Amino acid sequence: MRGLRQAAEDYLAIRRSLGFKLVSQGYLLLGFVRYAEQAGGSRITVDLATEWAQLPAGRDPLWAARRLGVVRCFARHLQAIDPNTEVPPADLLPQRSRRATPYLYSTDDIAKLIEAARGLRSPLSCATYQTLIGLLAVTGMRVGEAVRLDRGDDWAEGVITVVASKFGRWREVPMHPSAIRSLDNYTRRREELCPAPLSPSLFVSTTGTRLIAANIRRTFSRLVHAAGLQRRSARCRPRLHDYADLRVMPTLVRKPFG
Repeated sequence: MRGLRQAAEDYLAIRRSLGFKLVSQGYLLLGFVRYAEQAGGSRITVDLATEWAQLPAGRDPLWAARRLGVVRCFARHLQAIDPNTEVPPADLLPQRSRRATPYLYSTDDIAKLIEAARGLRSPLSCATYQTLIGLLAVTGMRVGEAVRLDRGDDWAEGVITVVASKFGRWREVPMHPSAIRSLDNYTRRREELCPAPLSPSLFVSTTGTRLIAANIRRTFSRLVHAAGLQRRSARCRPRLHDYADLRVMPTLVRKPFG
């Protein structure tokens, strides 16, 4: 059984070296390996993979299909090494498409969210989320990219470098002068409110640490509610993820968002 675990770790290492982060997929795959160990299995079989994928009972069928898909990708890789490996068929578990419809924010929506951030209890949180929301809106950066920005990053020349973006790439994002002024204003405000941060990150929490994605999503949901933004359909609701689909918004870049 140690062979299956080692094979899974090698598989994840190879794919990550190619730029795939595989955070949730890696967690799930190692969960399958633990299940196989407890079941006494020595190789991947369709029955074993299907049993694990449908745990716990009563979960959404789409969840089971996604779990099985993680094992399927690994099984395809492993079959080249061990011909006895069984690859679960792609249509074994029913799949229903539930891809969300992107919520396209208007300039008024963004302005309402920034205004709602003024109501956060902590002055530091207020400044952080006003600036973070504005930065995401005018650059189309992903939330993870903004969170990874550090205080030493230079944007004085009108370009900010995004480190370790999707697939491990670096890219440069042009900045409007108003956005640069807002980042400078936030930097000064952060230093006043948090003179001894525990992290080198640009955006910090009330304890001086780097922001955590789960906490950002939770706070963003509160701001959406405070701003009065409503879902447009069953599959279209205001999501933080949809900021990455935005492009520079003229009415915002002409007015500093901090």
